[in-house]
Amino acid sequence: MADIRAVARRFGRRAAVWRYDPIVITDLMPAEAHRAAFARLAAALAGSVDEVTLSFVQPYRKTTRNLDAAAAAHGFAWRDPPADEKTALLAGLVEIARDHGLSATLCAQPELLVDGLAAARCVDARRLSDVAGREIGARRKGNRPGCLCAESRDIGAYDTCPMGCVYCYAVRDRDRAAARRAALDPASDTL
Repeated sequence: MADIRAVARRFGRRAAVWRYDPIVITDLMPAEAHRAAFARLAAALAGSVDEVTLSFVQPYRKTTRNLDAAAAAHGFAWRDPPADEKTALLAGLVEIARDHGLSATLCAQPELLVDGLAAARCVDARRLSDVAGREIGARRKGNRPGCLCAESRDIGAYDTCPMGCVYCYAVRDRDRAAARRAALDPASDTL
């Protein structure tokens, strides 16, 4: 929170977009717990950001396998709720966001759009232009169906984050990711 506030003081509240995603529904974190957590975070970020991007977890095969394994290892259950449950939660989050002066957007899940929720542009040429103070032209070229992002180049690499988020699609092998992180030389010209 302190870092986001510092960025907002220096570059304005359009410099960062808060992401509340992926939303994963579990018996430890049901919809009502998401509403409460979202409200606390929205209150803390009010005035420092102007947008929050939402999305539900995409249960890709690897994500499902990892969530199932984590659930078995740690004694919880997760589920991919039906669309009506998702839209009900999103409508509540939109209201909370609005109450804190934030616009809410939804990343690449157009089938879940509800009143007050716009499609997200996570890589947003208009926002980047506002922050830079000059026009940044980029054509729209999403990364998956429903994505409205401007054309961009991903500079990341698979199996590099050792955090172990079970919904992550970018880590196939956590041990490999940890080894790559340990081998990182912060003084190197490249990562």
